[in-house]
Amino acid sequence: MPEAMRIIPLGGLGEVGKNMTVYEYGDDAIVIDAGLAFPRDEHLGVDLILPDFTYLRERERPVRAVILTHAHEDHVGSLPYLLREVPVDEVWATRLTLGLVKSKLDEHGLLRASELRELDPEAGTLELGGFRTEFVRMAHSVPDAVAVVLETEAGRVLHTGDWKLDHTPVDGLRTDVGRLAEIGNRGVDLLLGDSTNAERPGVTGSERLVGEAFRQIIPQRTGRVLVASFASNVHRMQQATDVAVEVGRKVCVVGRSMRKNLNIARNLGYIDMPEDVLIRPVELEEYEPGEVLILCTGSQGEPLSALVRIAYGDHPAVHVERGDTVIISARPVPGNELRVHDAINQLAKLGAEVLHQENAPVHVSGHGHAEELRTMISLVRPKAMMPVHGEFRMLAAHARLAEEGGVPTEAIVLAENGTVVELTPAGARIVGEVDSGVTFVDGLGVGDVHDVALRDRRHLSEDGVLIVVATLAGTNGRASGGPPELIARGFADSGPLLDEMRDEASRVLEECLEQDILEIKLLQEHIHDGLGQLVYDRTGRRPMILPVVVEV
Repeated sequence: MPEAMRIIPLGGLGEVGKNMTVYEYGDDAIVIDAGLAFPRDEHLGVDLILPDFTYLRERERPVRAVILTHAHEDHVGSLPYLLREVPVDEVWATRLTLGLVKSKLDEHGLLRASELRELDPEAGTLELGGFRTEFVRMAHSVPDAVAVVLETEAGRVLHTGDWKLDHTPVDGLRTDVGRLAEIGNRGVDLLLGDSTNAERPGVTGSERLVGEAFRQIIPQRTGRVLVASFASNVHRMQQATDVAVEVGRKVCVVGRSMRKNLNIARNLGYIDMPEDVLIRPVELEEYEPGEVLILCTGSQGEPLSALVRIAYGDHPAVHVERGDTVIISARPVPGNELRVHDAINQLAKLGAEVLHQENAPVHVSGHGHAEELRTMISLVRPKAMMPVHGEFRMLAAHARLAEEGGVPTEAIVLAENGTVVELTPAGARIVGEVDSGVTFVDGLGVGDVHDVALRDRRHLSEDGVLIVVATLAGTNGRASGGPPELIARGFADSGPLLDEMRDEASRVLEECLEQDILEIKLLQEHIHDGLGQLVYDRTGRRPMILPVVVEV
């Protein structure tokens, strides 16, 4: 009986973001993707959310290889943090993905942390330890996306990555349906499929539809035109630039990540943009509003992004006024909707017309809809199916499509992050789980912020903080040194209540001293409890109360 292949998702299941899946066979481990997620409103002060690398960190042997399916942050963003903590022999990615990743690793000082290898989807089989691997070109919203085939004695797995069936992609490189069918004819024992749009009927529109929308919209506008998209969506940037050139507008790229990605994509030949079309942000004032098109970041309403700073009048070079048009060419990632709506409202207040996917055809998804997922299932005819990449409702919808496509119900694996799935010639089944979770990045700290810190931050943001400074004087601190001092922050209430709280703190302190309660921590606890009850009785709020007892 051959050894089992173990499949362990550490991120991307039950959520949209931080995709990472570990494949193990014998002593070898391959990791497909190393993504991150962006914080939601409840993650106060958190900059990034990473998978928990504990399982990989505790392995006795280095990871044989990390394979990156494409260049989106939810698939490559945590790679620098992974390489800092986990020994990895090689990182494999396609040309554009590798170019963008090299820049990211260079910023972290990690270019030599692992050997970086360029993969060619047409190159055939690659031996990585106990795995025979091959790659299939897939169409997505960023060029150079691939699916990964992993084969061992235990079976053959197809990991689709993010994909859609785009018959007219901007670069002409379609999803390689012929290769998928050929792999299906060889036999696929387990399919791990992108579930993002499993609930959406029909098929995803071609990327060229966005270019057509730009051709309809931009020539009619007389003011500035701003196009916000993901910084990695080079096809979107190319199409917007093509229209700008046709109508005689100069192009200004605003946002550090977009400028960096544009330069890399141009150097590698993925974007064709005449040099004389590009202008710098400081040159914008030299042109009339109708003579420029601005490409910028901020399609997700990120607080420090270019578009949000422009919306709130905080950008040093770009401003928006009546007559301008802002095109948000992206769909909000789940959890970002409110921030995007806030940015749209602010731009509308400034007089701009804001076009987005709800009122204009300015965005198409990079993920296949239900009919495309059905096509994938019929092409590869997997013996077992494991939906990945999506919230649980998306995984469940994908499972239903698999069942309709002929995959036996007992062969459909609905897993969660940390689930251990074993593949043997007898099939795929869940056999256990490992520790999985999230790691918060807060400034320069990685993993320093825990749930208790987030709870305290939430507490402070909602109810404020009260600091009570009490002074003990006399022999052995047996007398109070005057009334306690009260400092309130984020606690907007009347002066009479503050006076009452000061009196209550004095009363509690005197009462403790009369009872010979002199231990500092006990005094702090009594003051905390007395003030907390008074404030709650008067206001119904529970500010953070920090008693400070000083002996003089």
